[in-house]
Amino acid sequence: MELETKYQYTYFIYPYVIEQNKYGEYLYKLLKKKECKLKLFDRKKDIEIDTYFLPEIKEKLFWSLDLSKEGLKDYETMDLKMKANVLSKKNACIFEYSLGQDIPAKIGEEDGIFFDITKIEIVCFSTGICFLLIKTILNEQASFSNVLNFNYKFRDIQSPTGKTKQYDNIKIQTNQFQNMQTFSEFIKQIAGLNIIAKQINLETNRLITYSYTCLDQNSWNENTDLKIIEKEFEKYRHIGTAGEQIDDVTVKREPVYQEKYKYYGFSSNSTVLLTSASNIKNYTSLLFEYETVQLYHFLYHLHQKVYLKKLNFEFVKTKDFNKVKQRFLNFAKKEWIYEVTNDIKGVILEKYFKKAQRLEETFLKLKNEYDLLYKEYEVDKTNKHHNWIIAVVTIMIAINLISLFW
Repeated sequence: MELETKYQYTYFIYPYVIEQNKYGEYLYKLLKKKECKLKLFDRKKDIEIDTYFLPEIKEKLFWSLDLSKEGLKDYETMDLKMKANVLSKKNACIFEYSLGQDIPAKIGEEDGIFFDITKIEIVCFSTGICFLLIKTILNEQASFSNVLNFNYKFRDIQSPTGKTKQYDNIKIQTNQFQNMQTFSEFIKQIAGLNIIAKQINLETNRLITYSYTCLDQNSWNENTDLKIIEKEFEKYRHIGTAGEQIDDVTVKREPVYQEKYKYYGFSSNSTVLLTSASNIKNYTSLLFEYETVQLYHFLYHLHQKVYLKKLNFEFVKTKDFNKVKQRFLNFAKKEWIYEVTNDIKGVILEKYFKKAQRLEETFLKLKNEYDLLYKEYEVDKTNKHHNWIIAVVTIMIAINLISLFW
């Protein structure tokens, strides 16, 4: 049975890392682009964000919620370098990147799958870790098979193999990005060479997938065989093709959270939500929550994952333990211990986001490395202290011996 969609979108997320001492320069570079504009939040306009996140997280991610009219006016009168300097002191900054118009695009030839790129955002943290977010929407009345094949293809546009792969006769074309090379050039224009990401073993060839699909009521209702839905959802969850054969499903296992007419799926490189129009809230409110508060919640933990990778790399390479120690302690005190939300659904998602990114496991591993480095550092410091005492005592003895002979 071919499943039809009522509404869908997919965000493809590209992570990249800017050198810490060049972060301010990078923000200046973004501000110089006429297409790039700082995204400001307002308590009246962004009620969902204000009510979803706890104060500490709002201060980190959405500091402009508390920006007064005078503060906004002062910011607007600054020159670009001053703005970049001010923003570099914030925990996070979000930029909207305008391409002037929606980008009409298609996969394949005349019978291909048409889609638009409707939004691009850049989310940067003061750690130098940034995320480029690209929102895509397929044409109206797209089948779920098209969604599966599109997600499967598009997430590999940065991959050397993805550019040459051909399956199901799918080939991405756009009016603005005429081929994969020009799209990759756009990403490079924003993110640079992304050398640090490679050093810390961060996946950059495959984009992170964050996808929402609401199936038509005729495709998923009270009379629908849930085994069909669950098998299709499994392809969706791990970003498989429509033609993939599924022998088993995981909706009863840990990476999946389900309610009636609603399946969330989680993995290290993707988060998906499959819903049905049989529940009107799924396409009137949930689809907006998923791409605002839940998306930023997801990004918050993605940042933690990348930062832990970065700290691990620095632990391995470091010769200055004091410097790395302070960064780890700051993360533990200012990032790790804080709860993100008290929202009922948000608390549930928190558990799944952290588990899919293996945050607890990675943090404990890093803490063990920190403990070992700390012990070595203390032993080394003690040895240096003892050596210094021995040296002083030796000199004093030598002076006393010399004085005896004189």
